[in-house]
Amino acid sequence: MRKLIILISFTFVSLGLMSQNLNVRGVVTDGLTGETLLGVNVIVKNSSKGDVTDFDGNYKISSVPKGSILVFSYLGYKTIEVAVDKEVINVALEESSEKLDEIVVVGYGTQRKKEVTGAVSVLGSETIERLKPTRIEQAIQGQVAGVNITSSSGAPGAGLNIRIRGVSTNGDSRPLILLDGSVIEDLSVVNPSDVESINILKDATAGIYGVRAANGVILITTKSGRKETDFKYNLNIYTGIQTTTRKIPLLNATEYALLANEAFAANGDPIPFANVNSIGLGTNWQDEVFKTAPIREVNFSFTKGTEKSTYGASISGFDQRGIVGLEKSRFNRRTVKFDFNTDILENLKLTTSTFYFNTNRFSLAESGLGSVLFNALNMPANLLPTDQAPTTGVGIEVINPLDQVENTHNRTWVNKISGNYALNYKFLDYFSAQSGIQFNHAMENTEFYFPKVDYGSAKVFNILEPVLDKSRSQFTDYTFDAFIKYERIFNEDHDVKVLLGTSVFQTTRINELNTRYLSNTATHLRDATRLRVIRNNLVEGRIPRLGYDVRLQSFFTRVQYNYKGKYIFSGVLRRDGSSVFGPENRFGYFPSASIGWLASEESFTENLDFLDLLKVRASYGVIGNDRIAANRFLSLLDGEGAYVFGNTIFTGLAIGPVANPEIRWEKQKPFDVGIDIGIFNKIDITADYYYKKTEDLLVNPETSQLLGVTAPGSLLPLVNAGDVENQGFEFSISYKDKIGEDFNFNVNYNLATLQNKVLFVGSDTGVLFAGSFGVGQENDISRMEEGFPIGYFYGLQTDGLFQTQSEVNSSSQPNAAPGDIRFIDRNQDGVIDDNDRTNIGDPIPTLTMGLSFSFDYKQFDFSAYAFASFGNEIVRNYERTTPLTNRTVYDLDRWTGPGTSNTVPRVTTGATTNTLFSDYYLESGDFIRIQNVQFGYSLSDNALSSSGFDKFRIYLSGNNLFTFTKYRGFDPSATSGNPIGGGIDQGFYPVPRAILLGLNVQF
Repeated sequence: MRKLIILISFTFVSLGLMSQNLNVRGVVTDGLTGETLLGVNVIVKNSSKGDVTDFDGNYKISSVPKGSILVFSYLGYKTIEVAVDKEVINVALEESSEKLDEIVVVGYGTQRKKEVTGAVSVLGSETIERLKPTRIEQAIQGQVAGVNITSSSGAPGAGLNIRIRGVSTNGDSRPLILLDGSVIEDLSVVNPSDVESINILKDATAGIYGVRAANGVILITTKSGRKETDFKYNLNIYTGIQTTTRKIPLLNATEYALLANEAFAANGDPIPFANVNSIGLGTNWQDEVFKTAPIREVNFSFTKGTEKSTYGASISGFDQRGIVGLEKSRFNRRTVKFDFNTDILENLKLTTSTFYFNTNRFSLAESGLGSVLFNALNMPANLLPTDQAPTTGVGIEVINPLDQVENTHNRTWVNKISGNYALNYKFLDYFSAQSGIQFNHAMENTEFYFPKVDYGSAKVFNILEPVLDKSRSQFTDYTFDAFIKYERIFNEDHDVKVLLGTSVFQTTRINELNTRYLSNTATHLRDATRLRVIRNNLVEGRIPRLGYDVRLQSFFTRVQYNYKGKYIFSGVLRRDGSSVFGPENRFGYFPSASIGWLASEESFTENLDFLDLLKVRASYGVIGNDRIAANRFLSLLDGEGAYVFGNTIFTGLAIGPVANPEIRWEKQKPFDVGIDIGIFNKIDITADYYYKKTEDLLVNPETSQLLGVTAPGSLLPLVNAGDVENQGFEFSISYKDKIGEDFNFNVNYNLATLQNKVLFVGSDTGVLFAGSFGVGQENDISRMEEGFPIGYFYGLQTDGLFQTQSEVNSSSQPNAAPGDIRFIDRNQDGVIDDNDRTNIGDPIPTLTMGLSFSFDYKQFDFSAYAFASFGNEIVRNYERTTPLTNRTVYDLDRWTGPGTSNTVPRVTTGATTNTLFSDYYLESGDFIRIQNVQFGYSLSDNALSSSGFDKFRIYLSGNNLFTFTKYRGFDPSATSGNPIGGGIDQGFYPVPRAILLGLNVQF
């Protein structure tokens, strides 16, 4: 009986104890803003039980004994302890005096910045809001050390070149760009007002994304709603004007005629202008071409959150006219975005994001022989805007630029839809699984209409019959990701996270339509948005055919370990397979790892009250790169061949690019060591040294012409034959403080150095070359060669000008005359020829810097930032050196006799060697640019409360305001972006100066 009583008592006690275990859940928010916090550690004190809040601030811990203590800790907020007395415990954290951390988006998840062991830079929405960029790349330039962005053109809708830590390949050097997880290639479709943050992965930690991340990763996260919030509306509007930042000083008509007469007389020819006094100033063709152009954007968005769901949407319209051509050089963008996230079950979450983009771009001929600006620079100043350019003396390609603009009808429009849909399921306390699909589908249409036009006798741009070229291409890609995470904290000290996943990617292009129409009676009807062409004769039509089909299959795992919040490790292993390589070389293994030490968490720094953060980190890895054209390991009949049957020539198929079944992965090996310091809760310092080596570059080497690779569609074979290294130092420092109650300010400075060197080129000559200069002259002025920077300039060195005939007689240039350029005979063989050419310049900047300053005083705010670039040269190639083309005013300083000049050669119509490519045509590309200045005013809280608005701000902003440079061209920041052949200025369309007036409203 006694045993029975004891058993019954024990049972009731056990039941009572069990009834004291609670399944605790809740939401953690910011006590000031009410926004949910991601990444908060929630631990049951003196145990290993715990959880980390998700994106919506939710946490959940099973079987917590009643009366236990929950510890909520988050860097930048005060740690609090809460007794467990119920199942739902919501907590609002109070910001501490040292809010050092922020959430950083990394591969397949997020981390607190404190725990990041790689070289990761973050730009928030506040920075983007201040800059008001027309393209999102403009918000990065000068703000992030080691990321250099150059313009290929300042025309509306033109792309920008992004390089992270230098040029690592002579192929595709673009970074991987993800918009809410979806791959995008063209950033022109992104509305900057939608962006919440930009995270840039610059080192081996980018390896989690595999082969597409060899050149770095840019992660763009857009704005979304929060749970249990009312409707929030945002309206952003700006409008403004654009102008050119520079006009190249040219000769007026009288100066032009005088120099032309001098040049003709120097060669013993009759002078072309007998009465110079009656010519006057003539036409300034740049004034005729450059216009003041409007720019404007409207963006409206809203968000809403319920207990289980969040959703939001935005719609925007952007329109920009060109400073050259106005309507003929125009870009507009329409975007629609919709997000919806919901908790299907307590542990099953759906996230969705859908984008629609529509872009229209009207374009002119840019950057090169025959471009509008090239013609504006070289058109004779004595002619009127209604005149045709003569053929004699100006070349058969120089035409009236105004007529050229009028007769240009080029349009490209794109409709694109992108989506990202994922399910996340949490199970067994420490596990979560996620699978998702991301896709992009775009239709690109082009329509180029060439009306019948006569620009003058024998001009190469004359069109004898009207022609309409139309094409349509379909681009589709999808990515399927699936992964499992295990996240657990053991004994409060050991934080372990394990990721195991797979990814499949496919991208295709189908050329659906390519037609040409020809009509003797064609006319065109145009309005502001569309070109319609009446045609009566189809002369050519091509059937749809596949452009490419590239596929990737990857498996990856990552292990992250954090011991006591002091010692951090992350290791990644990926197995990537790419269809661009043959079966024997298709798969590769790519490991990477990073470590970090938070010295500020050690006991010996406890008494250092000024020290907020001291972290040392390092990373190393191997990342593959497969960014080459598809099927280069196969021989395909996609070339064009001519065949004779009887007495008739027929056009048919031939072997295209020469195959190489042995091509394999290009490999990058980045190493980084860095330090992060925070002191006085005011100063943040980051410094990095990096070294990145690229091996097995995929290149097209020089080969024997016996291979027959000059036919249409033929190309040299791809081979693995090159090694390149990039190394440098990055440093950034920011200081923020508050003076009194009303004045807050922030100063940021960053710099990055870069040294690029080619280590090996595996061709018969050891050289790869590209780039052209002049008309009918050298086509190999840029080179890739061991021991030099990639794409260095190869030409003759100069040593001033010959002043007397005796100097000419004692030189290696017997055919020269006084006033001609003296070249250096480098090999001392008594002859100036190709053997005397050498390295005369580097197109890659060796130092870039950014400086920004902002302050708030009561309702006023001000911000400004500048960017600087040093160490590169630019080839001046926008001058057409013929007897009667116009010249720049710098030619007024020409040599006219002994001692008059030692820099600018004489003018003559006779044959000279002055037009040979040499360092005379090289100029420093150094510049300092005031990128943005903005001044704003916001209504006070009292005014807002009576108006019904949460925010009402008006601002005046100036973009690209001033550029300080000695470069004489339009824009020192412009380049084609080609690794070999970049930095050659053939009349770049300058990036415009924009003055904007804008309004931000929230309600």
